[in-house]
Amino acid sequence: MTISRRTFLQGLIGATGLTAVGYYLGKRFFRPVREESVFIAQAHSYKADLAAVLLTGLKELGIQRQEIRGRRILLKPNLVETSLGAPHINTHPLVIRGAVEAFMKLGAAKVIVAEGPGHNHDTLMVLEESGFVEVLQEDRIPFVDLNYDRGFPLVNAGGFSCLKTLTFPATLSQVDWIVSVAKLKTHHWAGVTLSLKNLFGVMPGIYYGWPKNVLHRAGISECILDIAATLKPHLAIVDGIVGMEGDGPIMGTPKEVRALVMGRNLTAVDATCTRLMGIDPYRVEYLAKADGFLGPVATSRIRQRGEAVSRMRQDFQLVERIPAHRTLRM
Repeated sequence: MTISRRTFLQGLIGATGLTAVGYYLGKRFFRPVREESVFIAQAHSYKADLAAVLLTGLKELGIQRQEIRGRRILLKPNLVETSLGAPHINTHPLVIRGAVEAFMKLGAAKVIVAEGPGHNHDTLMVLEESGFVEVLQEDRIPFVDLNYDRGFPLVNAGGFSCLKTLTFPATLSQVDWIVSVAKLKTHHWAGVTLSLKNLFGVMPGIYYGWPKNVLHRAGISECILDIAATLKPHLAIVDGIVGMEGDGPIMGTPKEVRALVMGRNLTAVDATCTRLMGIDPYRVEYLAKADGFLGPVATSRIRQRGEAVSRMRQDFQLVERIPAHRTLRM
């Protein structure tokens, strides 16, 4: 029997086979801020062997088979809008394919993709029109729509916003590793959107609205910090092969950086990404506040691996009329 792509994808959604044991959001505690490693890889196009690039990065970060074997990995891409033929808006599906392959080669028990797009209620349409459905279908990768996932509350571990609790989707309590697979972009409210801002997409739309209006009203920078402090993700991968400059995160223009940036600490990764963009991380409100709390921002506390920032740097266009952009330049 022939089935449509939408029917196939509907069969994938929620069919993860996960159990309720394993990663529990309240069980991981903050470590004292220390030096963190960030790996920058050169990748000239999405046709490159991205799995091999990511495996090299994982090795450089000290992530070995014994740490991944038998683990359930959740990849959280950045999917904000439909973008057929516009690789600068969303995390590219071939980066997700490469990440799935890399983790499976290291012995992961299961790798799923999960996202709650902020602008469009129809997640299936976003997947279909951004090219994700082909990768999910061809590789039979399970997908969970976090916008409609059952939620559970946790005490806000950050305390930056007025929100006393944060409601997370149940799927996050059923995996061992959470990986923020973000896009290298400017943002008209937050300045930049990278691995930390990408975490907005884990918050269910049925609780927080579209485009996560509750979080916007409570303060974007404050909620970025609160979500990261409470969720404590394990790894960041930022797709900077083609990023977005100008009026991001949707209306900007493509910017080729030809880089993938990876690290265990999201603050260190995002600080490195801003420097690649020609932006001072200390002028991004949430990164300045994250410094010393969630991770290091200073270059003296970030061990740079792979390519040098100075070699890969591509100054991103900023928009003077956007208040969040006016003071960002290094």
